Amino acid sequence: MRKRLTRTFLWCSVTLWGVALGAKIFDLLVLARAWGGNVPVSLMFYPYGKDWPIDPGNFFQPLSAFLLLAIVGALWSGWKTMRAYRLYLELSVGAFALIWLATPTLFWPLINAIYQVAHHRVAIADAEALAMVRRWFFYDSIRIIVIAAGFFSAVRAISIPYAESTGTSSSTT
Repeated sequence: MRKRLTRTFLWCSVTLWGVALGAKIFDLLVLARAWGGNVPVSLMFYPYGKDWPIDPGNFFQPLSAFLLLAIVGALWSGWKTMRAYRLYLELSVGAFALIWLATPTLFWPLINAIYQVAHHRVAIADAEALAMVRRWFFYDSIRIIVIAAGFFSAVRAISIPYAESTGTSSSTT
């Protein structure tokens, strides 16, 4: 039963990490390039506020909630597996934790600052606006790398045959 539960959570993790990775790559390469391609003029395409019917957070927040359930469920149900197997489950949770820590501390303030400039609520030099957008692209690229690490750790975990821990610490499979 534990094996089946772990594998189910892992399949959900792999699927949700894959969706998150694809969506973030699309967000960075397509959407962010639209609003960040020719700063400050292109900021009129910044996808936040009442003028935009779709807020990226409305997609990523529920996805993150389901992903959290999947990765924590996989770690919980796979806790008694071999250490090497469990390490990939822990890496997946760790990647998620990094993203959740970075989002409100780095991204939300930057989103707000760019929004203020995009809606002419704050006037700054074009060079400063460009620097903020470049910082966004840099941070978002790192976030994509962390998402990829979470995805590949879940893929690696699901590709290893499930084996309960025998209680010895010298086993590595």
